[in-house]
Amino acid sequence: MVTRGGPFYRIVTRIFRDAPERERVEHRAIVATAIAWLPLLVLCIAQGLAFGHTVRIPFLRDFAANVRFLVALPIFILAEYKIDRRWHKLVLEFLRSGLVHENQVQIFDSVLEKILRLRDRFTPELILVVLAYLPSFLLHQSELLLGGSNWHFLNGTATLSLAGWWFKIISMPLYRFIMLRWVWRLILWTPFLWRVSRINLHLVPTHTDRAAGLGFLSEGQIAFSPIVFAASTVIAGQVGNAIAYESETLMSLKFIMIGFGVLAVTILLLPLLVVTPTLIKVKRQAILEYGTGRSTRPSFRCKMDSR
Repeated sequence: MVTRGGPFYRIVTRIFRDAPERERVEHRAIVATAIAWLPLLVLCIAQGLAFGHTVRIPFLRDFAANVRFLVALPIFILAEYKIDRRWHKLVLEFLRSGLVHENQVQIFDSVLEKILRLRDRFTPELILVVLAYLPSFLLHQSELLLGGSNWHFLNGTATLSLAGWWFKIISMPLYRFIMLRWVWRLILWTPFLWRVSRINLHLVPTHTDRAAGLGFLSEGQIAFSPIVFAASTVIAGQVGNAIAYESETLMSLKFIMIGFGVLAVTILLLPLLVVTPTLIKVKRQAILEYGTGRSTRPSFRCKMDSR
């Protein structure tokens, strides 16, 4: 659905066009990891910054960098296959379950087509590329190591090492772009749910899922758990760096960890919250109809403005 599309997807699909979709995703994860992490290791070894005591924080002892490129980055890419299949099933479930009545299928298809057209536009991903590179030009210090002598710089000076340049120009922008694409996908998924919830869905107030038949949408957010896990490993790596090299404690970093937890839950719940007005309307109509004994049917359509 929203994951299989866009200029970047078309480019990588052409590169790995001879392999099945699952293998293409695996190949992309391997290539991205090799581009982001392997040159850093080679360049650090070449300049004596990978291990030893040349700098206080050599590359192989940088928790944040290694976790970000060896764990989080491949998970961001590998999750595409599972999440795409799950979201595709959710879209079909609207039709299979009868939520979308026959005379509303054309409206449903129109909503889906608009989202897919927006997904395939060039401008959004160009903006993502710009956003991915902005911190590299605006920040003068490393995003992962804020103080002390480390592998980003030569012998504790302000001169970037070769690995520092690769990190700044290639590795981090690539990581940011892959991460921002997931944000963009969630942004696309949210208006899709909102627009679909505004058409005349055939909802069941007494449905056993206690969500009038829309309970299956939670599966889409559960499928997103690998993305949250990947992001949490990045936070854990940065917390590890802060404790190991900047004399921080878990208590001093508690607000960062709590803030991430709140942000992650908010992002996961936001797409589901857009259907809340529809569910509230369903509940109110059901209370009125069942309370007065006027309704003899187990279900009805929630008439919303489809515009």
